[in-house]
Amino acid sequence: MPDIIQQFDEQALVWIAQNIRSAMLDPFMELYTQLGNAGMLFIALGVLMLFFKPTRKAGFSALCAMLIGLIVVNFTIKPLVSRPRPWLVMENFVNLVPEHDPNSFPSGHTNAAFAFALAACVSAPRRWMKITAVCMAVVMGLSRLYVGVHFPSDVLAGAAIGSLCGLAGAWVVKKAWERVHAEAGF
Repeated sequence: MPDIIQQFDEQALVWIAQNIRSAMLDPFMELYTQLGNAGMLFIALGVLMLFFKPTRKAGFSALCAMLIGLIVVNFTIKPLVSRPRPWLVMENFVNLVPEHDPNSFPSGHTNAAFAFALAACVSAPRRWMKITAVCMAVVMGLSRLYVGVHFPSDVLAGAAIGSLCGLAGAWVVKKAWERVHAEAGF
């Protein structure tokens, strides 16, 4: 990472740790961020959406988007960039949750959350679902900063890549949906 970005990232995390962390917020942020492990919260929501006809297409879109994001981020970018986690490079910095992957850039949790959210924004039938999905994604990104397992640039990159994956997943499912319905004569 360029020095100026690294310097900003480190200062931002120290500021968050000193000014925003609190005994009241810690348990919520720790729980919420861990619900995002392996994308489980958003995978579970995507699967749940498959059970209801009005949200089925959005569920398929979200799951497809998260699969694309997994391939792009976890199997491609993270290993290539190999940016170390904050506590590995910042002296005396304490993270609040364990993280076993030493690679920080980009945030996989944020990627999955935004892939889900953007796919939902394109495909979900109700406005409240779209707003809820985006709010959940934003909180996931913020939780990664709060617990100190990512730098701000990791989270921003995860959000940007996840958003693109969300749009791609929705597009793939839309094309497949149209093809299936055309072949079925709907």
